[in-house]
Amino acid sequence: MQTNIDLKGYTTFGVSSIASHFATFSTIEEARELVKNNTRELLVLGGGSNLLLTKNFEGLVVKNEIKGITCVELNQNDVILKVGAGEVWHEFVIYTIENNYYGIENMSLIPGSVGASPMQNIGAYGVEIKDVFEKLEALEIASGKIHTFSKEECAFGYRESVFKRNLKGKYIITNVFFRLSLQENLNTKYGAIEAELASKGITKATTKEVSDAVIAIRSSKLPNPVELGNAGSFFKNPVVPVEILNQIKINYKNVPSYPVDDHSVKIPAGWLIETAGWKGKQVGNCGVHKNQALVLVNYGGANGNEILALSTEIIEDIKTKFGIELEREVNIL
Repeated sequence: MQTNIDLKGYTTFGVSSIASHFATFSTIEEARELVKNNTRELLVLGGGSNLLLTKNFEGLVVKNEIKGITCVELNQNDVILKVGAGEVWHEFVIYTIENNYYGIENMSLIPGSVGASPMQNIGAYGVEIKDVFEKLEALEIASGKIHTFSKEECAFGYRESVFKRNLKGKYIITNVFFRLSLQENLNTKYGAIEAELASKGITKATTKEVSDAVIAIRSSKLPNPVELGNAGSFFKNPVVPVEILNQIKINYKNVPSYPVDDHSVKIPAGWLIETAGWKGKQVGNCGVHKNQALVLVNYGGANGNEILALSTEIIEDIKTKFGIELEREVNIL
């Protein structure tokens, strides 16, 4: 147990926040011991890639470092892998590519840990965690017991799960099980991937080539958190009634949209923010990234409240100009 630890190096936004108590755990037993008699407020950290700290934390911060990748089932068609929640997500993706397991190559280079992936139902380029998810194991903080959650029990939604809603703060995810295909089944229909492969003269891509294409696309649009503090996409793409889309089309005929059902559509938040004039704008020590309007960045020295205030300005401006209220994807503490 350490005291008065600056969490700046443990989150990708790189803002200072002092934790009064801090510890790491690499086994379920260690996690159980840490939380068993804890009376302080608890914060569980993975990769720290989806968190904005706006104040010091007068409680216990525990960092999940449970590692390991194990094959628990193998047949002619697919494989089930048990993966420690403390594994780095992108390193796990690379592992699956090297072993010819298909299903998550489109989610290459997403920052964060494996344990955070089902919490957020992370996704990219037409693929989400729920598409390859088998089950997960989690430690119930109150009882110290391990519970298994099925896909249905996780209640996955768009960047959502039960662990961000009803069960928020009640469990520590310890292991995640993924069902991946042994049959080559690549999803290259997403426009940006098609264009990147075409630029390389690739007509029939391998898993690694799809992964490399995704890495190239993300690297061209998204800043490296090591160089420029950020948490990836800060806002969710809003789902709105068709009537709202039609109203926007009066002034913006080329507004992009994607059908959700007969009555609603998804409009890219990045388009809304860019069209409103925020892309590349700097406010004090933070701003909106010049290449991707969805990403708020710390240019150095920004605190969490500055970044939060910027996001509030953007939300209010988008609501005024388009009648749409953006929702933050990043967790605020």
